[in-house]
Amino acid sequence: MVRSAASFQERWPWLGPDLQTLRDTIRPLPLPADRGERITIDLEPISSGPGPGAEQGADGRGGRLLALHDPPTIGPAKGLVMVVHGLGGSSAREGVRRQALSLQQAGFAVLRLNLRGAGPGRALAAGTYAASCNADLLPVVAKARALAGSLPLFGVGLSLGGTMLLNLLREQPQALDGLVTASSPLDLAACSQAIGRPRNWVYQCWLLKRLVAQTLADPFGVTSQERQALLMGGGPKTIRAFDAAITAPRWGYGSVEHYYAGASPLASLLNDQSPARAPLLLVHAADDPWVPVEALQQLQSRVNPGVNPVLNQRGLEVCIPAKGGHNGFHGVGDGPLGSWCDALAVQWLSALVA
Repeated sequence: MVRSAASFQERWPWLGPDLQTLRDTIRPLPLPADRGERITIDLEPISSGPGPGAEQGADGRGGRLLALHDPPTIGPAKGLVMVVHGLGGSSAREGVRRQALSLQQAGFAVLRLNLRGAGPGRALAAGTYAASCNADLLPVVAKARALAGSLPLFGVGLSLGGTMLLNLLREQPQALDGLVTASSPLDLAACSQAIGRPRNWVYQCWLLKRLVAQTLADPFGVTSQERQALLMGGGPKTIRAFDAAITAPRWGYGSVEHYYAGASPLASLLNDQSPARAPLLLVHAADDPWVPVEALQQLQSRVNPGVNPVLNQRGLEVCIPAKGGHNGFHGVGDGPLGSWCDALAVQWLSALVA
């Protein structure tokens, strides 16, 4: 491990899981102007029937995804890193921009992706994304490989973005040359239950407001049944209800239970037998208020060389600091536009290049 979990120390005044989680919202970062080059990526039209991995809200239209390409700020690029946002996010969110800037300053080129329906790419494709959306990610990887040329292609997934990239590697183990995930759900059912706790009421309301607005802004429209689910009685009251009404049926799952089971990467990681899978670093705070840590702890116990040498030899590292909140990790010694986890991702990826 490049940096140990014990090396993270919260910095004042961002103490506790909620202040760690909300730091960038409470005190927005003085980010430089976004000068990323806009790149659009064509998606394959959907012609087959419903099934996991094929977004059905597009009514046969493939559409496009929007990504922002950032060059390194020093020297020639030593690799290209896809940075994928989480639930309700986009290429412009503080956590994505912050991570991208850290990577650029370390000599990496960056591709910040907007998932289907997200942020400035909302008008380019119908529908919305899911925790497993390989039909959308595979064309992105092909485009990223072309941009990278002979350089390695890495991934950094924030929250649900990490879950998506882990699911991508289930289908295409060599799609990336290395992947870092930060605060990413491995068990979607447990995550849905956790975000629904009374203490997380404000978080869940904030996420639902963004998800409902994102869905209703679809330039290709929504079905009458979807509109009723989104607006009747004030709309869905939980993330689980939203997934049951929108995400699961759009991506061909028979129920929200089938969606959560099929799109959760924990079992795949525990039973990993792929000899060619990219190296992985999974970072997760033990006090994450959104995503329970138990799945990561279960995986960490299996990574121990004495317990499962096969997993350990295949480049799977789990890092669980005691503190950090949900994708916070604002620690002692961080720069004004960085976090401990940002630096950890940079160091780990740099070690892979070296």
